[in-house]
Amino acid sequence: MKESDLYLPLKRFLEGQGYEVKGEVMDCDVMAVRGDEEPLLVELKLSLNLSVLLQVVERLSLSSKVYIGVPRDVTVLKKKRKQVLKLIRMLGLGLVRIDPKKSQVEIVLDPIEYKPRIAKRKQERLLGEFVHRVGDPNLGGTATKQGVMTFYRQQALSIGAYLLEHGETKASVISKELDDPKVRSILYRNVYGWFENVARGVYGLSPKGREHLSIKK
Repeated sequence: MKESDLYLPLKRFLEGQGYEVKGEVMDCDVMAVRGDEEPLLVELKLSLNLSVLLQVVERLSLSSKVYIGVPRDVTVLKKKRKQVLKLIRMLGLGLVRIDPKKSQVEIVLDPIEYKPRIAKRKQERLLGEFVHRVGDPNLGGTATKQGVMTFYRQQALSIGAYLLEHGETKASVISKELDDPKVRSILYRNVYGWFENVARGVYGLSPKGREHLSIKK
């Protein structure tokens, strides 16, 4: 398939919408004009990648109605449709799928101004983690599988260090000594397996916790 194979089905489709259509107008693959409306531009591509997006974005200086025209079975739309459509929408572009064999055209996205909605709860959690984390213990770009030092982990390490030094202790006492109201919850959840409940409200270090914290020490 050639990019030019996509042209005639698209031309017929746009003409059916009342546009006058011409190909290859000053480097624009497809230009369509209808009345006093601003021109509609379509760049015909056989694939979707960064180079294509960078080229098509340049057309936004000519019109706000810019589309990418691709074959109906373009691979990336099968594998990562949701992410690709989100990116195209964010760039203010439109997307058209074209089947030259069946002469079918599908408008997948129309170009609109993209205004992302901020997820307030996630933003608050993000800011909370930033504010409460002690120091800057992680290198940006570190693989998460190597373990990232979060504020929660810092809290758990502080509790572990206290138990390593003082032995089995009531959660209420640790919470008061560390001035941390989350102590009881952290001990109870025991996310890292470092703690064990030895009596009602009393916690100590598990073998795993003792080994881990001894190495840290």
